[in-house]
Amino acid sequence: MTEWELLEKWTPKMLEGAQLTLELLALSAIIGLILAVPLGIARASKHWYVRALPYGYIFFFRGTPLLLQLALVYYGLAQFEAVRKSMFWHYLRDPFFCTLLAMSLHTAAYIAEILRGAIHAIPKGEVEAARSLGMSRKQALLFIILPRATRIALPAYSNEVILMLKASAVVYTVTLYDLMGMAKTIAAKNYQYMLFFCYAGLFYLLITLVLTLLFRGLERWMRVDASQGR
Repeated sequence: MTEWELLEKWTPKMLEGAQLTLELLALSAIIGLILAVPLGIARASKHWYVRALPYGYIFFFRGTPLLLQLALVYYGLAQFEAVRKSMFWHYLRDPFFCTLLAMSLHTAAYIAEILRGAIHAIPKGEVEAARSLGMSRKQALLFIILPRATRIALPAYSNEVILMLKASAVVYTVTLYDLMGMAKTIAAKNYQYMLFFCYAGLFYLLITLVLTLLFRGLERWMRVDASQGR
């Protein structure tokens, strides 16, 4: 078979792999963001005892590779009998759930640091003005600090999502047929490694392009919305 015939034959499988990659990316980005908000707020606290636990969490997940974290979740937890007998074993033996858990915890650490930096970048005068208008700390956080921090953090958050897309290429190690896993499996059947690895690279580039355009559009919309709200 020619290279074009091989690509035509295996494109549906590659699309299946791309779909799984996008599912993991979207879910982990959303869950990671939800986890990162309280972590980032706590990291921005003035009190060391509030910052301590989030700092330890962030230090671990930023200091170790995703592949190691994935192995610890999927292979490591199974070593404990208490885990195997627990109500969570139904989920912890599922490679998709374990991968989603590891990716979400991993990206939450990076997003939390992005949010912490964004909170510190907000001029103190804006927060003081909100307080002088009678807003409570909670109201200032919800209506002033977090909206401003979101606009500041969005470019860095978009970069983190794209980095997670590329990092997801390791999930085939736990038997998931994501985009990279599918390319590796197909290449092993016909020995066309260069062809299908380059084909997978094209998919990653196209997904990255789409994500970049989406985030740029979101940034423009938030700038316009902020200017109209003045």
